[in-house]
Amino acid sequence: MLLLRFSPRSILTPRRRRLLSSSGHRPPPPTEEDEDEDEDDPHPSSRRRQSLLSDADQIISILKQDGLGFEARTALNDLHPNLTAALVHLVLRRIHSSMTTANKSRSAKLAFKFFAWASDQPHYSHPTHIYNLTMKIFSDADELKNMFKLLNEMTIRGLPITAHTLQIIICSCGQAGLARNVVERFIRSNNFNFRPFKSSFNAILHSLLTIDQFRLIEWVHQQMLAADHSPDTLTYNILMFAKLKLGKPTEFYNLITEMAHRGIPPDLHTYNLILHVLGKGDNPAGATKLLNNMEADGCRPSVLHFTNLIDGLSRAGNLRACEHFFDEMKKNHCEPDVVCYTVMINGYLVAGEFGKAQELFDEMLVRGHLPNVFTYNSMIRGLCVAEKFDEACAMLKEMDARGCTPNFSVYSTLVGRLRRAGRVAQARAVIGYMVDKGHYLHLVSKFKGYRRC
Repeated sequence: MLLLRFSPRSILTPRRRRLLSSSGHRPPPPTEEDEDEDEDDPHPSSRRRQSLLSDADQIISILKQDGLGFEARTALNDLHPNLTAALVHLVLRRIHSSMTTANKSRSAKLAFKFFAWASDQPHYSHPTHIYNLTMKIFSDADELKNMFKLLNEMTIRGLPITAHTLQIIICSCGQAGLARNVVERFIRSNNFNFRPFKSSFNAILHSLLTIDQFRLIEWVHQQMLAADHSPDTLTYNILMFAKLKLGKPTEFYNLITEMAHRGIPPDLHTYNLILHVLGKGDNPAGATKLLNNMEADGCRPSVLHFTNLIDGLSRAGNLRACEHFFDEMKKNHCEPDVVCYTVMINGYLVAGEFGKAQELFDEMLVRGHLPNVFTYNSMIRGLCVAEKFDEACAMLKEMDARGCTPNFSVYSTLVGRLRRAGRVAQARAVIGYMVDKGHYLHLVSKFKGYRRC
């Protein structure tokens, strides 16, 4: 997988494969619901926030009692809460976060009961993001009919339908045929709010990209051309990414040629895609030429560009070229980050050059870069291959001490390597360490033969 992901304005954030994720310490990006939660009052006072939480607690308590002999709607009427979009969102989000396979049907029922009650209250009207969250609840409860009813209600009310709405609907459709019908509906919609994109087509293409609907991206592009709508740089970036994921390199390069013929300039993210392809195709000469062209065009290559190129070359097995561009980075005052170091370290380990991997790991620490969980996983695997099992176990505890919680893959890698080397007692000790730390207790059964004493 590439290190790329697309943002509304262009390709912005790296979509890193698991090895290349930035850091286990970083919280997830905010969703649309998080951003809109307090849109009625973006800076609520502490007292108002407490009142909001208290009202939400009481509403949840009432909803949980709903059933034979208890009518939640009546109790909600008696409560007289100060109904705002922020309160409705908070209640729905709590219902959504508590959903499980066992209670999803009841959760959806309670969510809709509250949604419908709130709809009937004077001086209040659901905004788009409340509809989106309720549709998400229906989607996760596999109640697609009710989800589409809400979409129809939004259309009738003339509410703006956003790209996030499209993502929820498309994710729920499953089969490509149904997904295409939904996309057609959005293309024809007069109330599709495609901001901050320049066009509805770009908004749809971006939404499809985030859920890996690459073939549907091709189809939307054809509809775009049929509607005589001119693509821009973002359009081409998305199309090029889709062609790569679909294994169509010829069509990828055709798009680059088409961009040039149309006079559409590449941006930093277009170069990012091309560099990765050149690297994966083991074409360091072509990559050097492109980097020089970028400089000439005023597009200074960033650490992400070099990392994508090095990752591609590493996959092609050209470690010497990786070293060359890694050195070029530093010569051009482009400081490698933890992701770039991890790519290089993993390349050395795959090539069996553990000594160089260790040197680079030490250099990374000296330069003040904190290893992430994927760096540690690569190093632990390398230590095991080099039969340095005691050091591998020590590194597990080191990463934990540094505040980098090992993921299950780290534990699984170490336990598996220890067992294959006949170090059963050490493997049991690692599992015991994981259990004592309270990590992944629900996955302990995956370690066959382990019983806690």
